[in-house]
Amino acid sequence: MGITFAKSERSTLGVEWELQLIDKDSFDLRQCASTILEEVERLHPDNGLVHREMLLNTVEIISRPRHRVRDCVIDLIEGINLVRPVTSALRVELASAGSHPFANPSYQQVTDSKRYEELVNRTQYWGRQMLLFGTHVHVGIENRDKVLPIQNYLTSKLGHIQALFASSPYWAGLDTGYCDNRAMVFQQLPTAGRPYQFLDWRELENYTDGMLKTGIIRSFDEVRWDIRPSPKFGTIEARVADASSTIKEVAAVAALTQSLVETASRQLDAGKELPVLPDWFVRENRWRAARYGMDAILIEDERGEERLLTDSLPTWLEQLSPAAEDLGCAEELWSIREMVKLGVGYQRQRTIFERTNSYEAVVAFLIAEMEAGEPLNPECFVDKSLHKSGVKGWKVRAR
Repeated sequence: MGITFAKSERSTLGVEWELQLIDKDSFDLRQCASTILEEVERLHPDNGLVHREMLLNTVEIISRPRHRVRDCVIDLIEGINLVRPVTSALRVELASAGSHPFANPSYQQVTDSKRYEELVNRTQYWGRQMLLFGTHVHVGIENRDKVLPIQNYLTSKLGHIQALFASSPYWAGLDTGYCDNRAMVFQQLPTAGRPYQFLDWRELENYTDGMLKTGIIRSFDEVRWDIRPSPKFGTIEARVADASSTIKEVAAVAALTQSLVETASRQLDAGKELPVLPDWFVRENRWRAARYGMDAILIEDERGEERLLTDSLPTWLEQLSPAAEDLGCAEELWSIREMVKLGVGYQRQRTIFERTNSYEAVVAFLIAEMEAGEPLNPECFVDKSLHKSGVKGWKVRAR
């Protein structure tokens, strides 16, 4: 079976952001997505920005196809503004991160959908553990011949993206010891995790034929790799990043992904071969990023040369800057430096918990960051703001 790759304008952009529905009183997740979506649709028919997800504790906000990151951000804010009046009436707050700090996966309800019902029935225990939230970025590819080389190049940077946007250290009331536990859970699904690195389109079609014939998937959409082609949109979709807590971080991961794809596309236009990593190094980088986050020493090339992510980051951003300037997302790309200085998502969450010994305080912090639109200093939040959030029983630990 041939896979048709849709026409898409080069380096156009689409962003999907999964949001948690938080009960205002308990700080636990609420299973009310259907009610919210029905009311949003009644008030704003065919808005196209607010979507259902697998679990009833989640709504997904998506942008329209855009050329610039800032326009995607405008769309996402518009979508959130459609949802907020409805959630407020239900005493529900919006927040986001790769996981919820203490919610029990076993208590979460699945959306009334045949597709999701079949997924959970097939995957059983692990299918019921998918209490996970991500940020997905689509980037348009104008020529199908570029898709797999660019996907393989992005795969060599999978660990880098993962560490920068890791925000899931906690799971069901425990610190997992991982910075990105979402990656470790999600890979339990049979078609999820690191992508295969095919050399040509026919190999991808042969893979898909086999998966369809054996009933592993019913359509290519059910391939849930961290980075995958999206033939129906004519894009490459990066799904590796945990859901960010703030719109500023969402803009940063969108800018990073768009700049990576455009930089790779320019290399191909110049007749150059894109660097890739062997599968065994990709797998190791993925694990290191999940376990150590910003302290990960990542494998940089096929020779096995290694470098601390924080050491390689300035050079990496410089290499992406020409594309980012032309795409109009240089400011969003370079905001990654500020984010790293303050602490990325998992680091900020851990600082809150270390100071308060309260998972409810972590949730209150995520809600506050969502409202602020940018990362907050967790120590200042504990000192000045937490007592106003309604969190009970927290105590500031001695410095």
